[in-house]
Amino acid sequence: MPDPQQFRAALGLFATGVTIVTARGADGTPVGLTANSFNSVSLSPPLVLWSLRTAALSMPAFARGSHYAIHILAAEQLDLAKRFATPGIDRFAGLQLEEGSGGVPLIAGCAAVFECANRSQYEEGDHVIFVGEVERSRHREGAQPLIFHGGRYFTELPL
Repeated sequence: MPDPQQFRAALGLFATGVTIVTARGADGTPVGLTANSFNSVSLSPPLVLWSLRTAALSMPAFARGSHYAIHILAAEQLDLAKRFATPGIDRFAGLQLEEGSGGVPLIAGCAAVFECANRSQYEEGDHVIFVGEVERSRHREGAQPLIFHGGRYFTELPL
């Protein structure tokens, strides 16, 4: 079994996009978090996945909710990535929001947004893998993605 710090460092060498996943709690309160564990699963039907630590305070909202939205962040949204990764603050304060499928809050200006029905969940290790069936998606032509690699954010794609 690998050393946990070494394993985490090795995983950090895989560059990923940065997402914010949003939902509504049982009381209607918006919840959201920054995540880089996003992946496509299937084109037909349209399925995507992401994962959340089982001990996360927002787990009940995502596990019991009927819908969530996955927002792929654009390069200019670094502040949002940091905000939604910060515990103990109102992450939605001052944001322009729309209402998506199932009432989920949608964040404006993202590179892409996937509105998903909460199709299935699989508990594996210390995370739950969520598979969402995409009901609606949209993207912004020409948007550059925010990238996470080696514990740092990047906003340019070198050629």
